[in-house]
Parts: sequence; C-alpha cells; structure tokens
Amino acid sequence: MSYSVQHLKETAEIVAKLNADHCEKCVAELVALRNRGGRLFILGVGGSAANASHAVNDFRKIAGLECYAPTDNVSELTARTNDDGWASVFVEWLRGSRLNAKDALFILSVGGGNLEKNVSPGFISAIQLAKQVGARVIGIVGKDGGYTATQADACVIVPTVNANNITPHSEAFQAVVWHLFVSHPDLKVNQTKWESVAAPAKK
Repeated sequence: MSYSVQHLKETAEIVAKLNADHCEKCVAELVALRNRGGRLFILGVGGSAANASHAVNDFRKIAGLECYAPTDNVSELTARTNDDGWASVFVEWLRGSRLNAKDALFILSVGGGNLEKNVSPGFISAIQLAKQVGARVIGIVGKDGGYTATQADACVIVPTVNANNITPHSEAFQAVVWHLFVSHPDLKVNQTKWESVAAPAKK
C-alpha cells in the first residue's frame, strides 16, 4: 500500500468515527452565542493558528458571528511574548478584550493542553479565565482532547487512527469540522459565493 492510499484510508476512518452529536452540540452553543450577542474568540497555535485565522473569516462572513483570533495581531502577540512570556499571551489578550459571560472561547488544538505536563499552558489559563467569568468553551481537538476536552461545554475530538499521524489529521479535521459548523442550516446566514453562482436561476 502506498502512503497516499494509507493516508486517505486513515482519513476515511476518521470521518466514520467522528461524533455527529458532539458536532451538533457545538453548533447549538454557537447559535446560542450569536443569539445573545456574544463574541467568539478562536485560539490556536502553529498550524491551528492559521486555521483560527481562516475560521474567523468563515464565522464572521457566513455565520454572522462577531469573531476574533488573538494570533491575527502579530504585534501584540510578540510584544506580550517578549515582555511577559508565552504562557500568558492568550489570557492577557482576553482580559484586554473584556471577556465576559456573553462570550465564548473556541480552542483549536492537537493536544488540548496538559496541566500536569505544562503543555500548551496558554490554552489552560485562557479556559480558566473563561470559567471564572462565565464564558462558554468550545473545542476541536485531537488525541484525547487534554484539558480542553475535560473543561469544554462542547467539544469534538478527532479520533486517533494512527499514532504517527495525530497532528496532520487533527489539524486537517479542524477545518472539516468548522466548515461543517458554518455550513449547518442552524448557523449559516449568508450564502457562499460559488454556491450562489452555481444555483439554477429561479423561474
């Protein structure tokens, strides 16, 4: 079997194992967030930070949600990292944005953070702040979901089908799942361009 066949086979296995009920629960949280006029803050690092930026566009443009990603502001991110250290950049950004009970965090992560091993401490302190102020927490995470999965109000875990490919599948499926969210009829409010162009003309 070629690697391409193997990778695609793993992808199909993950699709089959994704929990649709957990996806629906996340969509319900996002609909409730929009209805109460809250803001969505999407947190990710590495490839997940790039996904966060893309997701901000989709949630704003397609779903009509006020949405931000701290990692889109490189100047503030690097200033906080340089002056205060990486672990506090997200929580201080959220404090500066006056995170409150109307808002929600959306964590995109492979591991979800680990308190005991001090892995991804930025997510952990951000989630702790969210809990303190009453904001909701949503996640799309890989592996066993780590701290995010244990603390989130709704979370989709990308199943592990090959321990050597946890990161690529987790980051790829973040996009699959958030595109499911913004395409969901309960959340989608604006038609995407190519679908509207391809739609048959009304008689």
